[in-house]
Amino acid sequence: MSDTSSSIVSIIARETGIPEKSVAATIKLLQEGATIPFISRYRKEITGSLDETAIFAIDNRAQELAELSDRKKYILDTIEAQGNLSAELEERIVNCFDPNLLEDIYLPYKPRRRTRAQIARENGLEPLAKMIMAQTCADPDRAAGRFTGENVPDSAAAIAGASDIIAEWVNENEEARSRVRDQFRRFATITSRVVKGKEDDAANYATYFNYSAPLNRCSSHNYLAMRRGENEGMLKVSIGVDDERTLNRLYPLFVRRNSEVASAQLVKAAVTDAYKRLTRPAIENEIAAEAKVKADATAIETFTSNLRQLLLASPLGSKRVLAIDPGFRTGCKVVCLDGNGNLLCHDVIYPTPPKSDTHEAAHTIFRLVMEHDIEAIALGNGTASRETERFLRTLSLPDVRIFVVSENGASIYSASKVARDEFPDKDVTVRGAVSIGRRLMDPLAELVKIDPKSIGVGQYQHDVDQTKLKAALDMTVESCVNSVGVDVNTASRQLLAYVSGIGDSLAGNIVAYRAANGDFPTRDTIRKVPRMGPKAFEQAAGFLRVPTSANILDHTAVHPERYGLVKRMAADMGRSLEEIVSDPAVMKEMDLTRYIDENTGMETLTDIIHELEKPGRDPRQEAEAVEFDDTVNDITDLKQGMILHGIVNNITDFGAFVDLGVHKSGLIHVSQLADRRVRHPSEVVKLHQKVTVMVMEVDLKRDRIALTLRGVPQN
Repeated sequence: MSDTSSSIVSIIARETGIPEKSVAATIKLLQEGATIPFISRYRKEITGSLDETAIFAIDNRAQELAELSDRKKYILDTIEAQGNLSAELEERIVNCFDPNLLEDIYLPYKPRRRTRAQIARENGLEPLAKMIMAQTCADPDRAAGRFTGENVPDSAAAIAGASDIIAEWVNENEEARSRVRDQFRRFATITSRVVKGKEDDAANYATYFNYSAPLNRCSSHNYLAMRRGENEGMLKVSIGVDDERTLNRLYPLFVRRNSEVASAQLVKAAVTDAYKRLTRPAIENEIAAEAKVKADATAIETFTSNLRQLLLASPLGSKRVLAIDPGFRTGCKVVCLDGNGNLLCHDVIYPTPPKSDTHEAAHTIFRLVMEHDIEAIALGNGTASRETERFLRTLSLPDVRIFVVSENGASIYSASKVARDEFPDKDVTVRGAVSIGRRLMDPLAELVKIDPKSIGVGQYQHDVDQTKLKAALDMTVESCVNSVGVDVNTASRQLLAYVSGIGDSLAGNIVAYRAANGDFPTRDTIRKVPRMGPKAFEQAAGFLRVPTSANILDHTAVHPERYGLVKRMAADMGRSLEEIVSDPAVMKEMDLTRYIDENTGMETLTDIIHELEKPGRDPRQEAEAVEFDDTVNDITDLKQGMILHGIVNNITDFGAFVDLGVHKSGLIHVSQLADRRVRHPSEVVKLHQKVTVMVMEVDLKRDRIALTLRGVPQN
């Protein structure tokens, strides 16, 4: 391992508390092309059983440190080309792992535009600046007279130019910048004011019209909201510190103690100028960027947590579903899907005004339910949802459960290339209804077709760093897909693309091969797919399921590299593989320690036994229906003190949003989630959790509903 790599491992280990051996092994696996899900699942002995979150953090930090290493190389090359690279300076740069400090070190050598200080140097004023900086010059005016000339008309101009040079020295001083940075980090205040004349347009930002708070206590959602308001021209946001206090921390660095000479006063004035004109704006921008990174990280963490819960929501499974995209004027789009989500037929019904025909609508529903042996109805939660649900419940359909399904992102899917490719001869309304039905059957398989930002469970997702957001969301989707596993013979290209080691191109090859040659009979036949090389197969095989295979292991998360081990375990017990799988109690008799070697530890053996106990299991629980109050259909029906049932449909840092069936989600502020202090809503509620809430306030003007869980018994 190189010195640089060794340093990276040491730094990550120190920052995360993960042993260096595990960090080094993880980085090596990643460099060899292993994916995070694969490492987490199948290389536990090598990494010390690190989970996906830890591996993702190691990967991200290693990339950041590698980028920092590249930056240091550029800085060293630049300074060396100037002829200014000493051994001491090189050592400082090489051993610096703080990006801000690195830039402070580089600042005096950084090529820059023609500044006031540079012009002063060109006019020969640097010697005068040194004289004043030494603070031994009793009469600066007289000394300055020797430096006048064509571009320096008098002593005042000479002193001004020299002061500009001193100000630049102060600004480039590492300790000075460190002290200003420290003041900002400890005492900075963020302030927000409404832009004059924008009061009416900025109504959504009323909270921030006259807002001030310590920056280090400003929440992620408040910070991002203010910055959004600033970007939209509604708010003026600033970050500041007590200038007098900060300057009093700077003066001792440059002004001689008890010095009353005139040159000392000039230095003090230059320090003040440097701070206000150069250092403070730079550090303010730096601190604002740090605050943005922190706020982004919190928002992204909330988004990924919500997304994980949404993707792993309970599936109904392979049931025959009738899906409805409700509407008033244009009617309700109805589709029927078979157990694999294939479209069987579509129709339109009008169970609600203005074109109400409940008799014909009922006849159509009964006919479709009987013809296609429908087992469940998936109803979108958009416009006319409650009215349509009420109509459906009057039909008293035997053995048909009704589920209300979130429509978030369905319109995005219906107009996408994916939907057009799936249903080239169907309009967007039919595609949207299909998506609603498939979401009930398998939320994960359907939602992977939509940009996660369009699913509606984020917090200021369009305001955070989009590169970091995409990486985190992609990792979350990949993690969910691989934790559930994918049937290689039924999965869409979009779902296959998230399987470890596959990606979009190879996913396309799998779908094309399947179409041309029929279903894959075994896992091993997946190797025949074009460009499915040994490495790709190694990474993907354990996450791909072949339920129809004669080999029971092909329908489990047991990796093919362990098939020989499992067969040996069965043989040692004098049983066939099928016998030990059909009788899980037999496996409890196994002495697993017999099979531990340098490549196989107890973690892997335990995982194998867990898989054999229930082959092909889905870690998600089956979906349950939620029924809303029939007397509440619109926000105007809500009254203070009402007790209602709802379902959590979004979680943010400041609270949880609950669907009450009135087309507008109510907010349970974090302070109303429990009778104790709650740091984050996720401590109390989860996405899709059923809750019983009390209505605290209904603001019809602002279209807002305030709810509480405090003192409300949960069923």
